[in-house]
Amino acid sequence: MPFALEVGCYPKNKIFRRFLYFCIKDAFIMEKDNSSEEPTVQYTRPLDFDQVWKMFQETDKFLSEKFRETDKKIKALADLFTTQWGKLVESLVEGDLIRLLKIRGIKVESVLQRRRGSKEGENYEFDLIAVNGEEIVIVEVKTTLRPQDVRDFQLKLRKAKVFMSEYRERIIYGAVAFITSQGESDRMSEKLGLFMIRATGSSASIVNGEDFKPKQF
Repeated sequence: MPFALEVGCYPKNKIFRRFLYFCIKDAFIMEKDNSSEEPTVQYTRPLDFDQVWKMFQETDKFLSEKFRETDKKIKALADLFTTQWGKLVESLVEGDLIRLLKIRGIKVESVLQRRRGSKEGENYEFDLIAVNGEEIVIVEVKTTLRPQDVRDFQLKLRKAKVFMSEYRERIIYGAVAFITSQGESDRMSEKLGLFMIRATGSSASIVNGEDFKPKQF
């Protein structure tokens, strides 16, 4: 459109105002003819510029509100979709986690879900924690793994023994579980010593190389 204007922004340029008025000079407002027993609507009086400008403002305000409402609904739907996918990935990984780690030489015995808390004024959350007597494996679950997710998770792992003091004497390993990955997130994960668990179909698998050695945190 030749004019995309914010609400309340009255055009001061005379040439632009004349052009705008020329575009809508044939518009009419509706008035009721109350002289007859059955009032009828007639288009009788041409709009002046100020009236047309007011109409544009009201229309713009109405459309802006509708767009905001639509954006909120789309965001809510996207959040719900992401949450449900995350729960599915978490469920797939949890079911196979003990078996997968035992294959890699880490004999965990049980899996804890959703460890949340607050320590020293900082909130934390870990999706899955596989434990045994000496070692634990903390798993970060994502539908799509991104490089920033890996960086953030590494920082959480470094603080894990502060957040969960009962594991202070344990060896801690990290793992990222995902359906798809973006950028260099998979290579970054392996370079940082994290297990990579890919959820596929109705199961999950560790996709690190056979010679991979996990980092202790």
